[in-house]
Amino acid sequence: MVHTGTVRGLRAALLAASALAATPVLAQEESVDARLDRLERLVEGLITRLDAEAGAAQQQTAAVADIREQTALIRAEQQAMRAEVEATEETARTLATRQAEMSDKLIDFAIAPGEGFKMGQTRVTYGGYVKLDAMSQRTSGGQLAGNSILRDFLFPSAIPVGGQPSGFDTDFSARQTRFLFKTETDVGTDHKLSSLIELDFNVTEGGNERVTNSFVPRIRHALINYDNWTFGQGWSTFQNVGALPDSLDFIGVTPGTVFDRQPLIRYTKGGLQIALEQPETVVTAQNGSMVTPGDDQIPDIVGRYNWSGDWGDFTAAGIVRQLHVSTDDLMGVDDAAWGYGLSLSGKLKVGAKDDLRFMATAGDGLGRYIGLNIVNDAAIKLDGTLDPIFTWSGFAAYRHVWGDNLRSNLAGSYFKADNPVRLTTNQVTDESWNAFVNLIWTPVGPLNVGVELMYATRTLEDGRSGNLQRVQVSTQYNF
Repeated sequence: MVHTGTVRGLRAALLAASALAATPVLAQEESVDARLDRLERLVEGLITRLDAEAGAAQQQTAAVADIREQTALIRAEQQAMRAEVEATEETARTLATRQAEMSDKLIDFAIAPGEGFKMGQTRVTYGGYVKLDAMSQRTSGGQLAGNSILRDFLFPSAIPVGGQPSGFDTDFSARQTRFLFKTETDVGTDHKLSSLIELDFNVTEGGNERVTNSFVPRIRHALINYDNWTFGQGWSTFQNVGALPDSLDFIGVTPGTVFDRQPLIRYTKGGLQIALEQPETVVTAQNGSMVTPGDDQIPDIVGRYNWSGDWGDFTAAGIVRQLHVSTDDLMGVDDAAWGYGLSLSGKLKVGAKDDLRFMATAGDGLGRYIGLNIVNDAAIKLDGTLDPIFTWSGFAAYRHVWGDNLRSNLAGSYFKADNPVRLTTNQVTDESWNAFVNLIWTPVGPLNVGVELMYATRTLEDGRSGNLQRVQVSTQYNF
C-alpha cells in the first residue's frame, strides 16, 4: 500500500530532480538528452515499484496516475528545453552567416523580437559597422589628386587615361564606417509602421590627412515603411543590391552594375514592386562637358518582380523615364526624349554554401544609373533635340566558402556605351571593365579581415586608355 506521504515524497523528489536538471551548472556538465534519459530512468523505476505493490488501493492508482502525469509534464518541459537550445544555436549560425557578408547591405526594416528598447509604443534599435580600408594602387594614366574619389573606392570615370607618367598612392581610411537606426511603432494588428535612417562618411568634405582626418556624416537612407508602402530615400527599385558580390571595395563590380540611391515612393505586394522615383536628366553638352539642368517633369517609373526559392533568387526590373531639358545653359535647348532599360540579376546557390551572383542591364538613356554615371543619359543633336545614349553592362561573381571562417570571391564586370561621337566628342568613355579576387577571414561572427586584388581599366572613344592595379586590406566589425 502506498501512503499519501510516500506519494508526496516521490512527487517532491521528481520536482527536485527536474529543477536540478535545468540548473546552469548541470547544463554545462551534461547535454539535454543525457539529463532527459537520466530523469526518465528514475521515473520509470519509481513507477515500476509502485505497480509491483500488491493490493494497491484506489489511492495507489491515483498516485500512479499523478506520477505519470508529472512525468509527461517533465518530458514536455525537457523537450521544450531541447527545442529552445536548438533554436538558439540555429539563430547564432544565421547571425554569423549574415554578419560574414561584406557586400553592400540590403535594407531590412524588421526588428527581431527582443532587440532594441521601447520608447512609448515605438521599439528602437541600432546597428552598422566600423571599417578600416588600407590600399595601395598604381594608375597607369597619371598621378591621382589628393582629393580624388578613386583613392577611396573604384570610380570608373575617374581612372586617368593618356600618356602621363604612372602614379602610385597609399591611403588608409575609415570613411565607409556606417551607423543606422531602425524603429517599429505599434499601430494595431492591422498595420505595420517602421522606419530606417543610415549614415556614413563617404564622398563628403572633411579634415586633412595631416592632423584630423575628419569627415562630415551624410544620409545614405531615410525611409518610412507603412504596410506595403515605402517613402523616402533609398536604393532605386531598378537596382538589386542582393546580387552585389562580397567585396572589400565599396561596390566591387562598379562598371557592370546599376547603382543609385534616391528619393522614391514604392508599393510592394509579394514579389511585385512598382515605384515612382526622383528624375534627373544628365546630358553631354556640345563641348563634351556634363550638364544637369534640373528641368525634369515626370518621375522615373520602375517595375520589378522578385522570385526566390531553395535555388536562390532572381530579379527582373524595367524602367521608363523622360529625359527633359529646358535651359539657357545649353544655348536655349528645349526638348524631351524617352529612356528605357531592362535589368536581370540574381544569386544562384551552388552546392551547400557557394553562390553565383550576376547582373545584365541594357537600355537607352540609362547613363546615371550605371557604374556611377560612367556616361550621361543623352547628347544634344545639332537641331537642339536630345539623343539618348544606349549602354549595356553586366557582371558575374562566384563566392566560394573554404570553411566556417574563410571564403573567397572572384568577380568581373563590363560596361560599353554607344556614344554618338559626332555629338559628344571622342573624349568620353567608350568602355570600362574590372576584375577582382579576395580572401576574407572571419575569426568570430561579427569580425571580417580580408585582402583583395583588383584590376580596372577605362578606354575613351579616341582609343586612349588607363588602368588601375590595387591591393586592399580591410577590417570590418559589424554590430
